[in-house]
Amino acid sequence: MERELALEFVRVTEAAAVASARWMGLGDKIAADQAAVDGMRSAFDTVSISGLVVIGEGEMDEAPMLFIGEKVGHGGREVDIAVDPLEGTNLVAKGLPGAIAVLAIAPRGCLLHAPDMYMDKIAVGPKAKGKIDINAPVKENLYAVASALERQIEDLTVVILDRPRHAALVKEVRETGARIKLISDGDVSPAVNAAIEGTAVHMLLGIGGAPEGVLAAAAVKCLGGDMQAKLWPESDADLERARALGVRDINKVLTLDDLVRGDEVIFAATAITQGDLLNGVRYFGGGARTHSIVMRGTTGTVRFVDAIHRFDKKPMIIKKA
Repeated sequence: MERELALEFVRVTEAAAVASARWMGLGDKIAADQAAVDGMRSAFDTVSISGLVVIGEGEMDEAPMLFIGEKVGHGGREVDIAVDPLEGTNLVAKGLPGAIAVLAIAPRGCLLHAPDMYMDKIAVGPKAKGKIDINAPVKENLYAVASALERQIEDLTVVILDRPRHAALVKEVRETGARIKLISDGDVSPAVNAAIEGTAVHMLLGIGGAPEGVLAAAAVKCLGGDMQAKLWPESDADLERARALGVRDINKVLTLDDLVRGDEVIFAATAITQGDLLNGVRYFGGGARTHSIVMRGTTGTVRFVDAIHRFDKKPMIIKKA
């Protein structure tokens, strides 16, 4: 993927973040999400790609923009696009940290077309690559990662979504002595944190959204980490949805290469609210400041983009409806 496009994709996530952040703390997650979608979709019109949304806001009859199958960009290389204009709708509505605007881009056919259902995930950084097994007991994975990182297991921090379905998982992790950081929403950011050394996060575990799993895998691949996943259907409707997308074995362990084929992938994210790795959107008279991360799988380069936007020179979707 051409490196010149990396900054263009940051501009797309910036637009979504600046638009959505206006709704921070106002209690309206639907409006916050719509603002992010509007901002991201508008920015895509300026990018020289022939993009196909393979992970987006839903099916065509569910989402007016950035729906699965929508074409974006104004000509150029054919690519698959996975987007979440606002990961963490509740976080923005409640004014809580950790909300991001995020996307992943890869050549056509290289991103898993994940069904809209749950996915069990385990993600780690480069030093623990090849050491994880999603079918192994939690204890074995934790000790394997601790050994790879040359740490005591008590020094590991594991991020898990705070959900009733994870009660047994939380108990197992705590019995080993490892520390847990429970989060209320959004498991893409923790996967990124687990794959970047120095964030004090060493592993992501548990069940979250399958589309978010592909976005997380794109980042983990760029960072040289490792990830495994398994689809986690809750109903016959989930099974039908998976079959419609060509999933033949619902129990198959999905490796990082199954989730994102090849290294030619770009991942970009802009913080909407304050996070562990990125600063949230900060407004000032006539503009805003954003903090983003963009990475390329081909080179492994990771860039942090601290940008100041002047609305008199670069109009952005920033007003509440």
